[in-house]
Amino acid sequence: MYLNSLIRPRPHAIARAPKQIHNYLFVTTDVIDPIVADYAATFYEKTDKTEIAILDCIRFLRHFLHLFHRIRADYLDAYQILVLAEPDSTVKQTLKEGSLALRQTAESGE
Repeated sequence: MYLNSLIRPRPHAIARAPKQIHNYLFVTTDVIDPIVADYAATFYEKTDKTEIAILDCIRFLRHFLHLFHRIRADYLDAYQILVLAEPDSTVKQTLKEGSLALRQTAESGE
């Protein structure tokens, strides 16, 4: 029930946040008790639609990869602007070229 004691104060912190929080994740290497996971899920309605989830490391990695897949174009745009905006930066040319190749690969797979 250690995770339960971590979850209990979160709805109050979420309610006081200056901007709406859509997802609040706990990541653990411990076994997740289904009762605790169910308890965390009850806060969705209580927090004005903020999902509180408890994930083990593997599920977190899946969640992160799914999120990154959804926002990859925005990430690649921002990264490309930053890297290319400084032609004389310490970023090696090979990294810049790799970034552009990553961009082309991502766009060809859409």
